[in-house]
Amino acid sequence: MLDAAIDELVRMWLDGWTLSRGTADPVAEHWGWSIDVGMVGHVARHVLPVPAEVDVRKIADATSAPGTWLKLFADDATVRPWLDSQWRLDTPAHLMTAPLAAEGPLTPAGYTLTSWTRAGVTRVLVRTRDGHFAARGQIAVTRTIAVPDQIETDPGHRRRGLGGLIMRTLQNTAHAAGATTGVLVASSEGRALYSTLGWTARSPMASLCLEAPAVS
Repeated sequence: MLDAAIDELVRMWLDGWTLSRGTADPVAEHWGWSIDVGMVGHVARHVLPVPAEVDVRKIADATSAPGTWLKLFADDATVRPWLDSQWRLDTPAHLMTAPLAAEGPLTPAGYTLTSWTRAGVTRVLVRTRDGHFAARGQIAVTRTIAVPDQIETDPGHRRRGLGGLIMRTLQNTAHAAGATTGVLVASSEGRALYSTLGWTARSPMASLCLEAPAVS
C-alpha cells in the first residue's frame, strides 16, 4: 500500500480528510477532485495530485469566489508562477505515509488524556490536571486507511512529548479499528515530528487561496 502512486495516496487522504471535516464528498474531475467545504475562508478546494499548468490556469480563470483553495502536489517554486498575486501562497506542506501498528503511549505527568469516537472519527484531548487545554488531534478511519488531522499543541505546552502522545494514541486507535496505513498532510514543522514517529514524506504540497480583491 505504501508504494501506491501519488494520485492513489491523495485519494486515500481525501477520503479520510472529508470524513474528519464533515465536508461534501469529493467530486472527480479529469485533473483530480473538487470538494465543497462550506466554511468562511474555505468555501471549496480543488485538489490536483499531478498538477499541470494548463489545468491550474483554467481553474483559476473560472474561479471568482474568495476562500477557494488549490491543493497542488508539487513544490511552491513550480506552481507559484502559474497564478497571479490574488492567489495567496500558504505555508509549504507534505504528503506523508506510515504503516500502523499497536502503540502503548504514556501520558506525561501533569496531564490527562481523554478520547472519544463518533461516526468513524476519533478525537483525543490532552489537558492539564486543572483542566487547561494542552493538545488535541483527531483521526478518520476509512476501511484500512487512517488519516490524522488537526493535530495541535498549545504553544505553552510544546516540547513535552504531547504531539507524540496524540499521534501514538490516534494511531493505536486506528490500528485497533483495522487500519494498516496512515496518510496525512503535514506542515514543515509537523513533518519533523512525524518523521521521528516513522512517517515518510511522499510529495510536497503547495496551497493557494483566492483572496478578495483589495478595496481602493
